Amino acid sequence: MRKLTTVALSTALAGGMVLTLSPTSSAATSIRSEALKIAAKQKGDRYKRGATGPNRFDCSGLVHFAYKKAGYRWKKRLSAQGQYNMSRKISASNRKVGDLVFIGTSKKGIYHVGIYAGWKNGKGWMWNANSASYRGYKVVKAPISEYTKGSPKAFYGRIG
Repeated sequence: MRKLTTVALSTALAGGMVLTLSPTSSAATSIRSEALKIAAKQKGDRYKRGATGPNRFDCSGLVHFAYKKAGYRWKKRLSAQGQYNMSRKISASNRKVGDLVFIGTSKKGIYHVGIYAGWKNGKGWMWNANSASYRGYKVVKAPISEYTKGSPKAFYGRIG
């Protein structure tokens, strides 16, 4: 299993600056791409609150499962809000395939998460474990706009 690491170098520079080096861009991109493929392979698996796979998932459980199988080392199982809190926040214009899509009423009200699958037919899409009857309580690829009707908003994050 690949391991992403973050190396922090502290240097006694004027002002006490700390330089943090992140994993190589290609390693992080590879993990995001692999996590997306793994999530897609779960298509049709049933939704179950609290489940982390391999055949049943809730939304954060699917993200946890896919990224873990891709080589990302989680410290522990996190909720959608927990995954948002630990992710590096990115704008919609900077999102890349494999990034995380968070749905919530605010940055402190995140209640759903999926994996960004790209832009097609004028819509952004994500793989997620859907907990609603209109998608059949299962892992699906769905337009992000289905989750942002009304007051919810989409927020984006990157891990790895």
